[in-house]
Formats: sequence, C-alpha cells, structure tokens
Amino acid sequence: MARGPKYKVPRRRRREGKTNYYRRYRMVLSGKPRLVVRRTLNYVWVQVVVAEPQGDRTIAAAHSRELAKRYGWKAPGDNTPAAYLTGLLAGLRALKAGVKLAVPDIGLHRPVKGSRVFAAIKGAVDAGLEVPHSEEVLPGEERIRGEHIAKWGEMLAEQDPERFEKMFSRYLAAGLKPQDLPSHFEEVKTRILEDYKEVVSG
Repeated sequence: MARGPKYKVPRRRRREGKTNYYRRYRMVLSGKPRLVVRRTLNYVWVQVVVAEPQGDRTIAAAHSRELAKRYGWKAPGDNTPAAYLTGLLAGLRALKAGVKLAVPDIGLHRPVKGSRVFAAIKGAVDAGLEVPHSEEVLPGEERIRGEHIAKWGEMLAEQDPERFEKMFSRYLAAGLKPQDLPSHFEEVKTRILEDYKEVVSG
C-alpha cells in the first residue's frame, strides 16, 4: 500500500470504482451536455446531464424498466435491444428538451466494441441526437434487433429443450418466445417513435 508524506488518499467514488475523475474533468471542461450510460445486471439507464456548480442537472432520462411499463416490452431490461430502446427514448426526450448534442459518458464501463453501452449510444444517435462516436464500436442492426438471441433460442429449443427453458425463463414467463424477439423489438420501437412523433417529424 502506498504511503508517505506526499501520498493522497483517492476520493471515495474513485476508491469505490464509481468515478474516473480525470475523464469527468475533461468532459466537464468541454461545457457540453453528457450522454451518461450506466447498466446493472438487470437494467440500463441513460441520462442527458449538464454540469453546474451545484452538481449535475439531469435534462432528460430513460430507464429500461419504462420499456415494460409504458411500451409493453416483454424481454429482459438488460439485453442489447433493451439498451438500444432505452437510448432511443432518452435521445428523443433530450431533443424534446432542446438538446441537440451530447458527449458520451460511459463511466467505468469498458469500451468493448458492440457492447450494450454502445447500443444505448446508437439508440440516442438514431433518435437524432448528435453524439461523437466511431461507427466501428456500434453494434450491427442484427444485434440491435436481437437476431442473435432469436437464433440461439431457436437452436436450443430444438437441441436442448431443458436448457432452453432454463436460459430463457424470463422471456417465457413474460409470454415471449426468444425466437420472436426481433419482431417484438420492432413493435416496441414503433410505439416509442409514435409516442414522440412530433419530435421525429420535427
């Protein structure tokens, strides 16, 4: 353990692995709103925030729990399609609030190509929000729609029904076959866009 007269104890949120203060400092200095993407084992949430002397102020936000409550989403709230839809919803709300550009803030999440945090960013971009990014890191349309999950579910259902029931228990309990996820995704996406048609058409 480091010690000595010049040793500085890291700030609490840095010690807890919650905040990279150097990265945050650079984003705050930009003066631009931040598109904050965070995820847990079960959910994804996306916020558009601005830094103020008193602390961060949230301008728009969306949580993947809303997908089920407001738009009939039957799949889990932590997969790639849910992350995209949550980002889409947050992006539309940001545009409605007058925000047109936000810099991405993925916190301490590893920047893995095609990951759920980048699916959320793609959702915000597709909503019309300008977010600086590299196209290479965004997941493809087939992953966004959940086609990889549908294919995996179809194969398991044929080859190992017992494992299929276990792995997709949350889908089946909600009345959704994983094979139907891509079409279900399109239905929910359409509902969200319809809900914000004045933003989309504007």
